Amino acid sequence: MKIYLVGGAVRDRLLGRPVTERDWVVVGATPAELLAQGFRPVGKDFPVFLHPRSKEEYALARTECKAGRGYTGFVTCFDPSVTLEADLRRRDLTINAMAEDENGRIIDPYGGQRDLAGRWLRHVSAAFAEDPLRVLRVARFAARYAPLGFRVAPETLELMRQISASGELADLVPERVWQELERALGEARPRLFIDLLRACGALGWLLPELDQRLECDGGEPLLEALERVAMLSPQPEVRLALLLHDLDPEQPPGTAAHRAANLRLIDQICDRCRIPNRHRQLARLLAAQSLTAHAALRLDAAALLQLLDSLDAWRRPERFEQFLLAAEADAGRWPALAAESGYPQAAWLRRLHAACRQIDAGQLSGTLSGKAIGERLRQARLATIEQLRETLTDSREHP
Repeated sequence: MKIYLVGGAVRDRLLGRPVTERDWVVVGATPAELLAQGFRPVGKDFPVFLHPRSKEEYALARTECKAGRGYTGFVTCFDPSVTLEADLRRRDLTINAMAEDENGRIIDPYGGQRDLAGRWLRHVSAAFAEDPLRVLRVARFAARYAPLGFRVAPETLELMRQISASGELADLVPERVWQELERALGEARPRLFIDLLRACGALGWLLPELDQRLECDGGEPLLEALERVAMLSPQPEVRLALLLHDLDPEQPPGTAAHRAANLRLIDQICDRCRIPNRHRQLARLLAAQSLTAHAALRLDAAALLQLLDSLDAWRRPERFEQFLLAAEADAGRWPALAAESGYPQAAWLRRLHAACRQIDAGQLSGTLSGKAIGERLRQARLATIEQLRETLTDSREHP
């Protein structure tokens, strides 16, 4: 029995990047042998075990043969005769198909070190095309490693196009699609993930609503906004909200029909892809309130309070901040706002929010109860906002 460190840990160490988790492959062993040594089985489809002390994952070397459609359509062989080279051959990219033995020696039968040096994301073998999920994985790796100069090899991009044309992307389970999408949105260059899915024809299968929207104007304004939000926030939910909040290509922006269509499309995508509610809610807020936020410097006190109420800023200050970051990135799509220096609307709304949070509801309530307390608090917030508006007006009139 021999044990090797494999995959991402080897790749990232050679790139000089932090290694956050380690995976191991065991060659020449049976499940019974690992169980006898105290390993705990956790794999459902193939033998994966947790080390009794480190709790890291150890998988028996295996091969896979295509036997059906989609991500799960494989027959797996994991007997002790499977070699390390055979196990590495089933992996997606050459840079992920390297191993390291107990002495630190790199085993690299498929040119992973060569492609690390050349900055290529290249498939290991033609078996790459057997797993449609790899289209998303390669696009995600491209989004992660683009700052280091990595790009997708032309022959690998061609295989991604073939997978898309086969229709097998439609067989992926929603949870796996969402898992890849969320991870990609958290990478350094999320726009590149979307660009690659468009380039290989996959976006129309996975997110047809977004694909249609991008086709209407070439997609550049929305994709540039995605680049801006990636600089403002690392959070996938903020980036997703920006990407999904304005997908309707037909109704005039700013109309009730446009807002309703955008909300419907957000719900349609979130339902189909099983996207968590916190992501859905932020996207819906941005769809419903982004244009109001863009006009914040012109709104009266009542409208400003209504905006803060609709954002649930009092109970959800962290989501309020996420909304402002997404709105700031979105503002660049609108010529009048793009011409402004920064996004003063965000600073203004933060100032109003902070001032209103200083109001002591306990002191206001007195002998009041029920709805009367809420109304007294509303009036106090309204007065605070009006007072700050007067200060804003004075500063504009007398700079």
